[in-house]
Amino acid sequence: MAFRKLPSLEDRLAEFGTLDRPVSLEEIELSLPFTERVIRPMINSLAEFAMRFSPARSREALQHKLDLAGNPYTLTKFMGTQILTAILFGALGIALFFLLARAPSPMLKLLRPLMPFVGAGLGYYFPVLSLSSKIRRRQRNIIRALPDALDLLTICVEAGLGFDAAMAKVAEKWNNELSQAFARVISEIQLGKLRREALRDMADRMEVQDVSTFVAAIIQADQLGVSIAKVLRIQSDQMRLRRRQRAEEQANQAGIKMLPAIAFLIFPAIFIILLGPAVVQIIVMFTSGQLRIFG
Repeated sequence: MAFRKLPSLEDRLAEFGTLDRPVSLEEIELSLPFTERVIRPMINSLAEFAMRFSPARSREALQHKLDLAGNPYTLTKFMGTQILTAILFGALGIALFFLLARAPSPMLKLLRPLMPFVGAGLGYYFPVLSLSSKIRRRQRNIIRALPDALDLLTICVEAGLGFDAAMAKVAEKWNNELSQAFARVISEIQLGKLRREALRDMADRMEVQDVSTFVAAIIQADQLGVSIAKVLRIQSDQMRLRRRQRAEEQANQAGIKMLPAIAFLIFPAIFIILLGPAVVQIIVMFTSGQLRIFG
């Protein structure tokens, strides 16, 4: 009686096409992109070094800024990025220090020793500038989305939903900074946090005056037993009025903001078009002797 030979493990893996996958740790690491293999471990090691020596108060302030920006990075990654950019810009400053060794200008010779320190300072502060830009952009998006979100909240509450369910409906229907903040509030409430504390934390993570006013009105209505639907209706009307006022303010500022572009870009082009042919004719007449300035 002949026994059928069972397929080996390699044969069975070949059926599923798994032999083409990397089988060693070295091959797995080499299959990762360069940022995952080199840049990210470098940033993590630099961040761990910085975390040891940075005070707790500065870390808390930096974490608050990250919360204001919507947490685009973790605290460790941001601090590591700061140190990495400081090193890169400092190296650029050192390169300029050697390149300008024979500079003829005495001012450049005086500034040469400061270039590495200035470069390192700029590199350390550059991620902070980028983070501040993200904070302003997020706050503008929240201000734009708040009136429409309050309208939807008002409709949902007046239709019979509770305030938490109305916030969940806004988080479900939209995908922006405000809806994500509402979704986080709902998650915190489900985990056991009080609604007023979750709303206060949301306002602290935004630092938008309209959101702080809205949260204060909701908390006060909840504590005093006032109808939340009426409060939402009043807040919705006020937010629409503020949006209209901001639009009018920006429209009034448009003329002033256009002045630099008109003065430095449009007027010179107009002068060249209008006066250019006359200037050319005057130059031609002067060179041909037809125009005599003196006797």
